[in-house]
Amino acid sequence: MQDNKKYIMNRTYVVYGGVCLFACAVLFQLFKVQYVEGEKWRSKAKELTTQYQTIEASRGNIFAADGSLLATSLPIYELRMDMMSDAVSDKIFTKNIDSLSLQLSQLFADKTKEGYKKELKRARRAKERYHLLQRDVRYTQLKAVKQFAIIKLGKYKGGLIVLQQDKREQPFKNLAVRTIGYDRVGGKPVGIEGKYNEYLVGQQGKRLMQKIAGSVWMPINSENEIEPHNGADITTTIDVNIQDVAQHALITQLKKHKAHHGCVIVMEVATGQIKALANYTRADTATYNETYNYAIGEATEPGSTFKLASYLTAIDDGYIKITDTIDAEGGRKKFYDRIVRDSHEGNNRLSVQHAFEVSSNVAIAKIITKYYAKNPRKFTDKLYSLNLNMPTGIDLNGEAKPRIKSPKDKDWYGTSLAYMAHGYELTVTPLQTLTLYNAVANNGVMVKPMLIKNIQRSGTMLKQFTTSVINPSICKPNTIIQLRKMLEGVVQNGSATNLKTNYMKIAGKTGTAVIANSKGGYNNTEESTEAKTYQASFAGYFPAENPVYSCIVVINNPSGKAYYGNVIAGPIFKEVADKIYATQLNLQTTPVPDTTFKTIKPLIKTGNSNDFATIMRNVLHNENYKSGTDWVKVEVNNSTARHNKLDVTLNKKQLNNLIGMGARDAVYLLENKGYSVIVRGKGSVKRITPITTTTGGNNKKVIIELA
Repeated sequence: MQDNKKYIMNRTYVVYGGVCLFACAVLFQLFKVQYVEGEKWRSKAKELTTQYQTIEASRGNIFAADGSLLATSLPIYELRMDMMSDAVSDKIFTKNIDSLSLQLSQLFADKTKEGYKKELKRARRAKERYHLLQRDVRYTQLKAVKQFAIIKLGKYKGGLIVLQQDKREQPFKNLAVRTIGYDRVGGKPVGIEGKYNEYLVGQQGKRLMQKIAGSVWMPINSENEIEPHNGADITTTIDVNIQDVAQHALITQLKKHKAHHGCVIVMEVATGQIKALANYTRADTATYNETYNYAIGEATEPGSTFKLASYLTAIDDGYIKITDTIDAEGGRKKFYDRIVRDSHEGNNRLSVQHAFEVSSNVAIAKIITKYYAKNPRKFTDKLYSLNLNMPTGIDLNGEAKPRIKSPKDKDWYGTSLAYMAHGYELTVTPLQTLTLYNAVANNGVMVKPMLIKNIQRSGTMLKQFTTSVINPSICKPNTIIQLRKMLEGVVQNGSATNLKTNYMKIAGKTGTAVIANSKGGYNNTEESTEAKTYQASFAGYFPAENPVYSCIVVINNPSGKAYYGNVIAGPIFKEVADKIYATQLNLQTTPVPDTTFKTIKPLIKTGNSNDFATIMRNVLHNENYKSGTDWVKVEVNNSTARHNKLDVTLNKKQLNNLIGMGARDAVYLLENKGYSVIVRGKGSVKRITPITTTTGGNNKKVIIELA
């Protein structure tokens, strides 16, 4: 019994000892793995890590109204190579390494042939499965690489690994760059790119990647596990030609007057479509950049361009007509403790229309104070009905909110009516001002400014934008008629006669505002020594009789003595209007008579009668004209043009008959008569000089001098 017990205990000890030894071995191995070989296994684990990584979809395109590309995504490739591809034996590698190195060197020109050869051999020895060949490779370069030695073995055998990325490009470079905008990670979205990012960005794809040595991620499969779906395309209302004209005119005038910044907006009257939206800010004395969208983002006191709203209110409420008269009191009047002045003093009794045309501040301040002082809310409510207290809702982020004061506001003063009447103590953006002018041009229909026409993906329409009416009638029809007469009068007889043309009527209003200083004042007292800061503007539409486009120009802080709206902003408006008029035949109606033109006699060359007959039939509409001779000399009198038969026998005395003829006809006639001709100059025949030879050969040589 005792022996059995002892035997059992010994066996128990043996088993227990074995378990202890095993436990010790396990602990030892754990210690070894954790501390002795820990770095090795951790590195190995990292190498075996796999995960799905996101593949960005190609961003959608942004188009101008005519289909021109404003922004697109161009594919840029990263090329890598599996140096241990099964199909690339040592023999194949050694045989083709020289050719591959030379081809890479010639294509990318960043290393010599020997440099590439050394790099590829090192990568082969290191057994790199994901060796970087080149970044930022264009598609044309990728096509060439696929034909290179070793790589041309095929998609899998050649070892080439292609990773595609997209790079955003604007083909027109600086054209509407701020309006197109951008959407950057960590940055505030700007322009169309930012506003419509959810459509442009597309649907991301997935690709299974493996982490290899050097913390480099390598695709496991040759195809994506989930293919990305490209973003939608956006068509804007921008006209690239009008945008280009607006930008050029704006930057030229900004540089000329060394202004701080400015903007131009061109809108289609009937639809509200924005055809051009340009903004520039001075970077230094010679450089202007598009850094901020002042057209929609800067709400300022507009000055005299706001008078349109004030006159509209008083006329529509029945208080005044444009034929009434008003005493401007010499262009200077005190309202409570503040003096309102005209920019040019000396205005006394004026018609309401002419007061608007010459931009009298005193006249409109008196009108609005007289009729609305007892009920100022009636004036502000009318301004609210014109939507001047609300953003337009344009298809862009960052539109500033305007402010039209109310009599209930704490900063409403006894002078508020007088100052609001001529564009102070309130703030609006250029786009909000233009929307009002566009409504007047559109016979009272106020439409919402629009920048986007449609959004499509692969030919499927996702969203289409149409003209949206904000207010079907901002005032009575008779009010519109009077306002349009006043706006035309500004250019024909008022403060903007420098914009008058003989071929197209322009209607609009100048604006010159003193910008408030840091203390809220305007430095406009006679005692003020601080320099004033001005904002010059012009808002209007064209052609005045049948408006097609409206436009506003605002220039902030011009340097020098010139600061009035007609001088600073007006020329930009006129240049834009002229260029549009010159390129769009639908605008070219009957010219406005201009007595400055003088009759100019046409210059008609001596020549073939058939050419003269063509002119008579097609230009002068004389279908029955017949010359009865082959060559004619044309004489132009005050009101008639007649032809005389031209003798082309061309002996030495008759050579001068060819004076006034074109070079082609003259040479033709002379050579047919056996003359050798030397031609000098360009234009019509001015002089023919015979050359006398003494060699006994052909004596019929002449020099034709053209001028």
